[in-house]
Amino acid sequence: MKRISLLLGIAIILGGCRGSLKEDPPIHINPNMDAMERFEAQEANPFFEDGRAMRPPVPGTVARGMLREDVAFHTGRNADGDYVQIMPVEYTVEFANRGRERYDIYCSVCHGVAGDGQGIVMTGGYGFVPIGFHNDRLRTIEDGYLYEVITQGVRSMPAYAQQIPIADRWAIVAYVRALQRSQNADRDDIPADEQTNF
Repeated sequence: MKRISLLLGIAIILGGCRGSLKEDPPIHINPNMDAMERFEAQEANPFFEDGRAMRPPVPGTVARGMLREDVAFHTGRNADGDYVQIMPVEYTVEFANRGRERYDIYCSVCHGVAGDGQGIVMTGGYGFVPIGFHNDRLRTIEDGYLYEVITQGVRSMPAYAQQIPIADRWAIVAYVRALQRSQNADRDDIPADEQTNF
């Protein structure tokens, strides 16, 4: 009985509070930031000598994850500015398979699945000149050159730096080299135990 009376009393008290509005402003323990002056983008700010509200980054500031100490990896060039001969990434089957996946998405529409320049864009009558990878110049060109072309584009080919991350660009280079090798292989490229079927 006591328990029922207690619950009934609590219900009446809580029911009496329902719907009442408090007219007093909320209590703020630290109100000094509630009404601080703020500025919109491109708005003038008299606090700074140059009058700008938007502050430039401190000179030498590098965004997290954007410190590019490995010049060859990020640019495809050596410290002296020449293209790297061989990609600065370990070549593995998994890496080349990743390159194939990215190549099929971004490159095959123009360069073709086999790298012969016979992609759907080139054969569709749009006026582009087909570029395949199976010529002596491109087979002997530096890996850094291929990386830079993917990054910055060349002639009518657009840059893909925004769409393709750095490691994936190198994976595409690895796959292009595999395509070139597949179309220009000789007997020595076949493992000895499989040469009898050649």
